[in-house]
This record gives sequence, structure tokens and C-alpha cells, in this order.
Amino acid sequence: MFYQEKKTIISVLAGVLFLIAYCIYTFTRVRLGMVAPNDLKFWAITILIFIGIGIAGMIIIQVVFHILLSITIAVKKQARNEKCDDKEIERTIELEMVEDEMDKLIELKSMRIGFIIAVVGFVSALLSLVFNSSAAVMLNIIFISFCIGTIAEGATGIYYYRKGIKNG
Repeated sequence: MFYQEKKTIISVLAGVLFLIAYCIYTFTRVRLGMVAPNDLKFWAITILIFIGIGIAGMIIIQVVFHILLSITIAVKKQARNEKCDDKEIERTIELEMVEDEMDKLIELKSMRIGFIIAVVGFVSALLSLVFNSSAAVMLNIIFISFCIGTIAEGATGIYYYRKGIKNG
């Protein structure tokens, strides 16, 4: 499995866990009556907090991922009785992290899917207002569609890494 594919899988799993945590936290509070469904201040603060958690979480996950990748490379090299100093590990990681034209093409095609989902969600959120839904519903549609768009972008990237991609 390639470095980019591993990194994408980790990002998708983190995104799914993030979205599940958001839904459990917010909708449980609403269901239990702890928060009024139309309390825009609650929704705004919660979404902003979860955006911060998501950014910090992804940074931490990527750092841990790179540490584990370094350890894995070192263990594999020692198992083969190869030279295993820090510089050699760094060179191996840099070689794995090289992004070629296929990686860039996969990223572009995946981003297109993510943006399409985000735009559909945004338009759906606006339509929800047209059909007299609350502003809180609109905020949640936008936030959840952006999260799903990001997850779909990663899932599409994994699909293209597995299937391959044509330049057409």
C-alpha cells in the first residue's frame, strides 16, 4: 500500500469518527431537551468548536501516523539486517512521500467529487430555508454536507488508488 493511500485512509477514518462524534454530541443534547433546536448560538458555537477539534485532531493524527510510519520502516529495515540510521529512515520516508502525476490527478478528481457534494449540500441548505426550515437546520445541512464531501473526497481517492486512473 502506498504512502498516499495510507494517509488518505487515516484521514477518511478520522473524518468519519469526527462526524459521528458531532452527531452524537449535538443530536443527543437536542433529543434530551438540553438545547432548543432553534438556538442558533448553540449551533454556531458547537460547529466552531468541532471545526477546531477537527483541525487539531487531524494534525495530531498525521503526526502520529508519520511517527508510526517511521517506526515501521525502521523495524522492516532491521528485520532485513539493513543499515538503519535516522538519515536512512528519512530518505526512505521522503521517497515514499514523493507525489507524482498520478497522485495529482487522483487528488483533482477526488476534490471534484468533494466539491460537488459540498455544493449540493449548500444548495439543499438554502432550499431548506425556502421550505420554512429553521436556520439551525440550514447550518447543520451545510456543516454535515461539507464533512460528507471531505469523507467522499478521501473515499474517492482510495478508490482511484486501488482501481487506477486514466488521463481522460
